[in-house]
Amino acid sequence: MSEQGGFWSRLVVREDKLRPVTAGADSRLGRPRIVGWGDLVGREGGGIVVLVVLFGALALASEAFLTVGNMGNLSRQFTVYGIIAIGELLVILTRGIDLSVGSVVGLSGAIAAELMVSGLPIPVAVLGALGTGLAVGLINGALVAYAKLPAFIVTLGMLGAARGLVLLITDAKTIQPLPEGFSSIANATFLGLPNMFWIAVLLTAAIGLMLRRTVWGRYIYATGSNLESARLSGVPVRKVQLSVFALSGLLAGVAGMLLASRLDAGVPTAGETYELDAIAACVIGGASLFGAKGSAIGAAIGAMITSTLNNGGNLLEVNSFYLRIAIGVLIILAISFDQFQTRVLQRSKAPPG
Repeated sequence: MSEQGGFWSRLVVREDKLRPVTAGADSRLGRPRIVGWGDLVGREGGGIVVLVVLFGALALASEAFLTVGNMGNLSRQFTVYGIIAIGELLVILTRGIDLSVGSVVGLSGAIAAELMVSGLPIPVAVLGALGTGLAVGLINGALVAYAKLPAFIVTLGMLGAARGLVLLITDAKTIQPLPEGFSSIANATFLGLPNMFWIAVLLTAAIGLMLRRTVWGRYIYATGSNLESARLSGVPVRKVQLSVFALSGLLAGVAGMLLASRLDAGVPTAGETYELDAIAACVIGGASLFGAKGSAIGAAIGAMITSTLNNGGNLLEVNSFYLRIAIGVLIILAISFDQFQTRVLQRSKAPPG
């Protein structure tokens, strides 16, 4: 890498249209291979087609699907999944995994509720929720980046620890009532859609811009493409890993606060299994679990697909177990397609004979 100076001072928008690094390395230069944005658009295209077909089918199957009320419900369901999926994507791009995001959603929402019930103002409670998510993310990141522990084991342990802490703090009871005005953070509307939806849109746009236009984004793709090559090229891989886990935790904290605001209560079981939904959204949206492939808009599209499946299933009174099966099949198909695409690409570049 040619950039010089401190890592944090270089997290600025570049004028030369930085392109992401995808899996694979240049065999001649020994560096991660750089490709254009057409690769990512192609990966997102399948998700867009699935979403359009899904919307069309549900619109024909249920008259209630396209109503204003149901679109509001769908946008609320999408928001929480979408925000944590974007955070999960950052970790997956570096070839990691964060299994703690669901528990962090529950923990941050419970912390916010407890702070408000104890008499603290709403802004302090919101900051407490975000700080909780950030703290958990930093712990995860430090253990992975500096202690060199496997991300799967670290975040699996944090999943259990954070969930146990939620139950301990709340005594396994719902925390309410909460102060007036807190629910408006998520449920008040702008242009006919709830505020929480617009928050998710802004976060998606911000993370997408950071991934596409900053040196930090390029570092993330480089780390996921080939960690050792990235390190030898001057990429501060430890700081990159720490930053993505920190942001994953912070975004889970945002989602937890919004979920508590939507429910107007701190629910100890909030966020259970959300980590699986976040991973599913990333994979369905075109991300690769092998790192360096995926985008923020793709993760958002995947979250919208899973949310639409759940919403449409409720309208059509489909057994929720069938919906879980459908989402699981989508994950398997998405991973299978990614592997097939990778093998075809490798064969096309193999020398003849």
